[in-house]
Amino acid sequence: MAVQLDDIDRRILKELQLDASQSLEDIAKKVAASKTPVWNRIKKLRKLGVIKNHTVILDADKLGLEACFFVLVRTSEHEKEWQNNFLNALLERNEVLEAHRLAGDIDYILKVRVTNAKAYDIFYQALISEVKIFNVTALLSMEEIKSTHQLPV
Repeated sequence: MAVQLDDIDRRILKELQLDASQSLEDIAKKVAASKTPVWNRIKKLRKLGVIKNHTVILDADKLGLEACFFVLVRTSEHEKEWQNNFLNALLERNEVLEAHRLAGDIDYILKVRVTNAKAYDIFYQALISEVKIFNVTALLSMEEIKSTHQLPV
């Protein structure tokens, strides 16, 4: 269920998405409100689960994680036990940045970040040794055109 937000809430969230490290005073100035009400709104948004956590965004290329693969997974298994094993296998691998269960011909799509194709193959071999997968297609991203964590609030 969506949380009802007013204009000030939305402006606060936009500012936090741009830079969560900015001071409360700076945010208050930018949203044209005083510090205490802004702080109370942020606390409320945390309590409601709108704000999940504060993190930093790292540059994957500068950390040597230059290969981004989108992995399309088809399975002939749909039992709960298989799904649990697959989920656990994904959760144990830091290379998997995102995993989505899909409607349509593809059952799952994974976003995997690794150093190179060899590292991807190691990931792939480990995954298929743990869970039975009918078909896997790996697509190498040649260029990241847009990537954001900023939601359109």
